[in-house]
Amino acid sequence: MISRRQFLRFTGALGALGVSTAAYGFGEPVFRLRVTRYDITPPQWPAGFPLKIAVIADLHACDPWMSLERIEAIVDRANALKPDITVMLGDYVAGHRHVTRKIPAIEWAPVLAGLKAPLGVHAILGNHDWWDDRTVQREGQGPTVARRALETAGIPVYENDARRLSKDGRPFWLAGLGDQLAYLPARRFRPVRRIGVDDLAATLAKITDHAPVILLAHEPDVAMRVPARVALQLSGHTHGGQVRLFGWSPVVPTRYEKFAYGHSRERCDVIVSGGLGCSIMPFRLGVPPEITLVTLGGQGPAVA
Repeated sequence: MISRRQFLRFTGALGALGVSTAAYGFGEPVFRLRVTRYDITPPQWPAGFPLKIAVIADLHACDPWMSLERIEAIVDRANALKPDITVMLGDYVAGHRHVTRKIPAIEWAPVLAGLKAPLGVHAILGNHDWWDDRTVQREGQGPTVARRALETAGIPVYENDARRLSKDGRPFWLAGLGDQLAYLPARRFRPVRRIGVDDLAATLAKITDHAPVILLAHEPDVAMRVPARVALQLSGHTHGGQVRLFGWSPVVPTRYEKFAYGHSRERCDVIVSGGLGCSIMPFRLGVPPEITLVTLGGQGPAVA
């Protein structure tokens, strides 16, 4: 039987642990930044064709958690990786209300224009980029403020579109899917026929030869329908659950635990980035903000 003093010491220690854990979790979105590397060889990707892809996902620009200065630091870190191509997977706008300021698109888009890569910078939109635009939600059609800001900054935005690119004379396709959760099914908004603006069949129909395909899709669950014609799907949206312990995320916005975070293989390879910002709450634990660096032509994940 423990004494009252021992019990108080024990509860005090638990309380201190809880406070320190909470402080760490709220500080992690602001102070930490890692690069998570994946070197993979999808069966559909040609041998001897290395391609380095920098992935920026789920910024959720806002003060104080994702300030313009922090976005600038992320841009500098991504450029220092010297990727062949940089892709952005959506959710540029704030994803929660615990902010001192929502940073408007006319401010964060020019900062993202500082991203550099020989094969360019390419973007898709995420659900928050659609949800935050009340005019689009009310009228039931785009383009969104986020899309217009990115395109004004010189960054192409893909919505059910595909573009043929090449490196060292070897072609590949970059395809971008429209967001699968674009419209909020809320009574205060005008009804729309469907929630998403995605059209996988139409996107893939724009691919006109046998060059390998990389698909950008903000929400990962579409991977269950993606055919083997696609070599790699890159997704965000989940933030790795924002809390991830021993490889498990208690709450994740996906129907499939395997798409919570990291690399998996369906008919195509799938990589889900843990992203950079936060949604619902500015808290991360066990899944710090990350730039994802994918090199096609190697094997195995690593963190730096």
